[in-house]
Amino acid sequence: MKTPVNIEQWIRKEHFRFFSQFEEPFFGVTVTIDCTAAYQKAKAAGRSFFLYYLYRALKAANEIENFRYRIIDQEVYLFDQVNASPTIARPNGTFGFAYMDYNTDEELFYRMAKEETEQVKAATGLLPSASGENVIHCSALPWLDFTSLSHARSFSFPDSCPKISFGKMTINDEIRTMPISVHVHHGLADGYHVGIFVERFQELMNS
Repeated sequence: MKTPVNIEQWIRKEHFRFFSQFEEPFFGVTVTIDCTAAYQKAKAAGRSFFLYYLYRALKAANEIENFRYRIIDQEVYLFDQVNASPTIARPNGTFGFAYMDYNTDEELFYRMAKEETEQVKAATGLLPSASGENVIHCSALPWLDFTSLSHARSFSFPDSCPKISFGKMTINDEIRTMPISVHVHHGLADGYHVGIFVERFQELMNS
């Protein structure tokens, strides 16, 4: 479900009007996350670390209103829920896009996400059978301890979905860290909101 936003009465009216005129309205940051506790808990539970941290990123995003705004036909809508459209690596060196619904029940999310992962790995197509505007574009680059990241973009395509990328986990003095890159449409969110997301994501990774 989505609710239209009255732009004329919206607190972000001027910000939205200003940044929506840009050829590239997205901005992004890269930060380092401590994933020591999260990795240990995922492995102790016999779970995919990727799905473990993906769930927590989705949970954090769903708690932040600005991550649930989308622009459709030049109008702004607030979605009740946002889901994940992650890239899934295949054994042949390629990847496919997947679609995973967020669910407050982590057990259900994990089961469904694991099934989707296996289906995409076994397929050859690029695009998922289901998607929509209310997604977070997610990708994992477990080979790279990156310090910055950019995305391929079609400027003629009216995209407003946040993009979250996760990098290589490294170990230093038994502390495991991982870079995470967050890109958002500046008409919908600011650095303040990205900061809230990163803080909440770290809390969920620690818990």
